[in-house]
Amino acid sequence: MQLYTSGTTGLPKGVMLSNANLATAVSEAGTTFSIKPDTVSLVAMPLFHIGGSGWALCAMSRGGRSIVLRDMDPDVLLKLIEQEGITEMFVVPAVLMALLATPALSSTDLSSLRRIFYGASPISEDVLVKCLSTFGCAFCQVYGMTETTGAITSLAPEDHDPDGPRRGLLRSAGRPHATVALRIVDPETGDDVPVGEVGEVWTRSKYNMAGYWNKPEETAATVSAQGWLRTGDAGYFDAEGYVYLHDRIKDMIVSGAENVYPAEVENVLLSHPSVYDAAVIGVPDERWGETVKAIVVAAPGVTLDAADVISFCRDRLAHYKCPTSVDTVEALPRNPSGKILKRELRAPYWVGRQRRIN
Repeated sequence: MQLYTSGTTGLPKGVMLSNANLATAVSEAGTTFSIKPDTVSLVAMPLFHIGGSGWALCAMSRGGRSIVLRDMDPDVLLKLIEQEGITEMFVVPAVLMALLATPALSSTDLSSLRRIFYGASPISEDVLVKCLSTFGCAFCQVYGMTETTGAITSLAPEDHDPDGPRRGLLRSAGRPHATVALRIVDPETGDDVPVGEVGEVWTRSKYNMAGYWNKPEETAATVSAQGWLRTGDAGYFDAEGYVYLHDRIKDMIVSGAENVYPAEVENVLLSHPSVYDAAVIGVPDERWGETVKAIVVAAPGVTLDAADVISFCRDRLAHYKCPTSVDTVEALPRNPSGKILKRELRAPYWVGRQRRIN
């Protein structure tokens, strides 16, 4: 199977996945994902994405049904849950946000849902807590990429406890699957970094792709001779082996000598009651090299005040991480898999400049 990367930081690349890759991935269906013959799975992601085709194969591999949603219409999605008795579904955080804002949600019978899997982009803690309360079923976060044939880590339902002493796990992407090796590495030296320190996520397993189509140099730059795949994602391990993800390394903002990970700032922005959606980028600054800019979508019927948003962030973050400016837009640009296209957001501010983040 040949699928294409999301293209959030550059042009999409063709990822070659073998039968062995796919067989390894769907083997998790009956264990980690608890997919059964009676599963009715909603496929709400495009089939050209591993979150669509890979997820569809999970239910089918166990004799379950896969219901394919052609276009991501929240009202249609909710009707399908009732009409088809959906038991499991995989959605991206942007879809969860849209569902929370859909009036029909309050009158939809959600009793058939056993588990909602989510991933493919960062989710704010505020959105996740609202979903846990609203949907009333188990939630499982997964992390992976096209190059790893989908999920290689998962945050189990029992780790979703917003009122318990381990609420902090809601910010985690879980732990690696049993057959997956995961390292957090200094990308400059290739050495493992200490627990709690941010580095690049590297992985090695039977999930790893065969390579990029007609791009041997890019394949060699991504997969080492020892089989370690450089994900391009920044993250760290805690003492229990849970992995916490920040952002794509290319999206990291370097303001002065400090690293700012947009996902941390976005998480705070999305907890503001008047912010519906948010993205954070680095823009040129003569003094600091880069400074933090927030681009937000206001909640329906609300007029956002930039000074209030900045003040809200300063009460919750170190000042160097806070936005120095806020722009309001009607919608953020996303690709078909729901990921924000930050390269499009950055482009107007970096015309004629070479962006350097390290």
